[in-house]
Amino acid sequence: MRQVAAVVAEDTRHTKPLLAHAGARGALVSFHAHSSAAALRRILHLLGTGKDVALVTDAGTPAVSDPGAELVAAARARDVNVVTVPGPTAVAAALSVSGLAADRYLFLGFLPRKGGERRRLLDFVAQSEWTVVLFEAPPRVAALLEDLAAACGGERRAAVARELTKVFEETRAGTLEELAGYYAAAPPRGEVTVLVARAGKRVREEEPPPDAEARARALLAQGMTRRDVADQLAAETGITRNTAYRLVNEL
Repeated sequence: MRQVAAVVAEDTRHTKPLLAHAGARGALVSFHAHSSAAALRRILHLLGTGKDVALVTDAGTPAVSDPGAELVAAARARDVNVVTVPGPTAVAAALSVSGLAADRYLFLGFLPRKGGERRRLLDFVAQSEWTVVLFEAPPRVAALLEDLAAACGGERRAAVARELTKVFEETRAGTLEELAGYYAAAPPRGEVTVLVARAGKRVREEEPPPDAEARARALLAQGMTRRDVADQLAAETGITRNTAYRLVNEL
């Protein structure tokens, strides 16, 4: 931080104390989801003149559900070398303390606040064969848990992790119904990660094959030839054509 010409941050109010603590005196540049194209051009100009720029985020890892992704893409498009300083990500941290399966997982970030796309993703969570990790703003956590309970069933296991790696870190596990009730009464504060247990592998329920003799009688009653009935019977029930033809002849 002390070596770069500028530090790009989503919220400079959060980053300024960090830079002061580190003794960094480079320019502090704001870049967030609502920044203008001019702000992006300013940063790219610094990079174009050969200066080093650091990108930090308010919490977690830059570019993961974070507006920094746009800056990284723009820099790469101009052949700027982009390197990472590995740091914490709430996804991995939450999985490690949730008690839910973490061998495979899906990260969906922030769901849309409303509309068909939100409903589609809620259904996707409900059917997922793997643990699903979501981000949510504190005031909307209870509503998200209620929607998840409606989509997945209130008994689905879940966990809510907040303020991970910070002073007031807390992880609460339970069913979606229990967690929705808890956070409706005690709205959370800070950075929140929601995890939903997997539904497990879906078993396709296949209808049993029809009774061969009854089906053969029904097809014959429709006026079909014995040969055609045997062909259709074999296709529908899985028995061999010879067996089907013998059954038809016996009828």
